This record gives sequence, C-alpha cells and structure tokens, in this order.
Amino acid sequence: MIRRPRVPVPEDFTAPSHSPLVAARLGLWLAVAFGLCFGTGLLSHYIQHPPGWFTWPTRPVSLYRITQGVHVLSGVAAIPLLLAKLWSVYPRLFVRPPLRQPIRLSAHALERISVLVLVCAAFFELVTGLFNVAQSYPWGFFFPTAHYAVAWLVVGALLLHVAVQLPVARAALGTSLRRSAVGRDDRDAAGRRAFLRTSVGVAGVAVLATAGVTVPWLRRVSPLAWRSASGPQGVPINRTAAAAHVTVAPDWRLEIVWPGGRYTLTLADLAALPQRTAELPIACVEGWSASAHWTGVPVVDLLRHAGAPTGRPVHVTSLETDGLYAASTLPAAHARDPLTLLALRINGEELSPDHGYPCRLIAPSRPGVLQTKWVARLEVVR
Repeated sequence: MIRRPRVPVPEDFTAPSHSPLVAARLGLWLAVAFGLCFGTGLLSHYIQHPPGWFTWPTRPVSLYRITQGVHVLSGVAAIPLLLAKLWSVYPRLFVRPPLRQPIRLSAHALERISVLVLVCAAFFELVTGLFNVAQSYPWGFFFPTAHYAVAWLVVGALLLHVAVQLPVARAALGTSLRRSAVGRDDRDAAGRRAFLRTSVGVAGVAVLATAGVTVPWLRRVSPLAWRSASGPQGVPINRTAAAAHVTVAPDWRLEIVWPGGRYTLTLADLAALPQRTAELPIACVEGWSASAHWTGVPVVDLLRHAGAPTGRPVHVTSLETDGLYAASTLPAAHARDPLTLLALRINGEELSPDHGYPCRLIAPSRPGVLQTKWVARLEVVR
C-alpha cells in the first residue's frame, strides 16, 4: 500500500522566524517603507504632471533631491524587508480552506487573491524601479506610466491586507509588549530578535551601499551607487547631445515670445547681460543627484530685459525635437525666482554640448528631466 505524503500545515513550521510577532513587526516596517516610497513618488509625479491645485516650492533648493532620494532609498530598503516578510508568512500558504463553509471559503479565496495581487504588484514596482535607476528598460511599456499605475494597485491591495490582518497584528504586538514587561525570555524570543535584527541590518546595508547617489558625504562608502560626481565637467548626465541628435547652428538665436511680443538674442548678447552664479543640484528621477556651480542669466531678469511680462509660467523649448522631455514648463513661482537661471557655464567652464550648450535651464528644487538643455525658445504663458 502506497502512502500519500501528508500535506503540511502551518503548525509544522516551528522556526521563531515564522511567528505572528515577526510577521507583524516586518509588516509595520514594510508599511513605513512603502508609505515613504509611495508618498514621495506621488510628489515626483505631480511635479512633472501638476494638476491645477498643486504647487511645488522653490525652497529649499535641494527639496526635490531629498524627496526623490527618499523615494529610491525607501524602495531599496523595502526589497530585503519584503523578502523577510514573505519568509515569515509563507507557512500560511498551507492553511486548508474551509471547503464545507461557502461563506468562509469565499472570504478565504478573496483574501488569497488580494495577497497575490499585493505581492505581484510590489515585486513589479521594486524590480522595475531597480531597472530604472540602472537606466535599463528590457520591456515594451513606458516605465513612468506603468510604475505610477501599479503603485496605486499596491496601495489599494496593501490597505485591504492591513484591514484584514490588523486584529492579528495588534494581538501579536500586544503579546510582545506584555511579555517584555514581565521579563520573559527564551530561545524562541532570541530567535525572533535575531531574525528581525538581521532583516533590518540587511535593509540598512542595502541603503548604505546605495545612498551615495544622493548623499554626497556617503559616496566613499556606497559601493553600489550607480552615479557619482564623475561625468562631463564634474556632473553626470543621462542624455548626450549625440543621443538627442542636437546640433547648434552658428547663427543660433534665443527666442523670447509672449502675447503681443517677440525678442531674440545671440549667445554674445546673453553673455553680455549681468550674470549670476548659484550652487544648485541636478536631481534626477532615478535617485542620483550632484551639485554644481551654475552661471547664467536669471530667467526673470531676462524676461524684464526683453520687455516680456513676469510672474507667469514660462514654456521652455529645446533644440531637441524628438525627446520625451524636449520641453518643460516653469511654474510662475520658479519663473520669478532669482535662482532660476538660463545657464551658460558650469563650474566656471562654458557648457559642453552634453550639458546643454549653448544654454540650459537650471532651477531650484526641480527634477532633472525638467531642467531643459539646449534651450532655443522661452514662451511666456498667459
């Protein structure tokens, strides 16, 4: 007679790392990481595609550098935390569904489907996010659109999961507090603490190994930082002039347009205007950032010189014609900020073609994709 192997049940998994307390603690930390990642990612989306009610400040000048750095680093921290969380709860896969109770069976099935959606969507966000920071896109969809849409799916599934598991998590955390109050300790408790400390430690190491991309003083201890201060003229770039198919004609002119008016300047005209130097960061959506000293004409002064109205949004157009970010719009607050420059020089040198020669936009607290290079036209919007 052949015996059929016994199907495991959750009680067969006795390792301390599979306890409800470990799952609750990891779930709490993972919720914080996902919350930071979602909130800062939503900010980045709104900055690039602002709804009518949204405004983004120009100060501090490194604000976007901070928020986008938090976005990427919280995503990095979430990867080991998610893996640890899945390890702690995978014995739940062997819970037998209540086949003879249709209502409970339906609830069980819905809960399993919501968990499947949550796990798949979370892995999609984290894995595609890692590919994005590496600027590798081995897929056929447009990353920002898909990443933004699936983020809402993660949040919805996460809120549903929290609502279902909240009583279990509260009970587990409450038990932990009561036990520590009476000084109870055993090998299981030591195993739980070791697993939790290891999980947090791995997440911390992952963050430290990559944080140098946005925290300059950590670059020497961040071996996995995918960008540094190296690059043309001391600042990294994402898109070269050759990749953008940009060539600058000898008779290049900057065109300034507003309702009822038009003004043009040569590069010599721009260089002859009063210049301002400001230390501002380039902060890219991939999470890396680098500061430089930029020299150029404040956009608000340039508009005044041309006789154009100020205090309005300004549409900035590049010589690049086929790129997704060949144009951007400066909100009114940025357009009138004296640190928003049409830069001609970087770190004391004339802009190289890859940095936007003959001139480029540089504004405080803006994503790098909106710091338009190879500027050809400024249009004051009504």
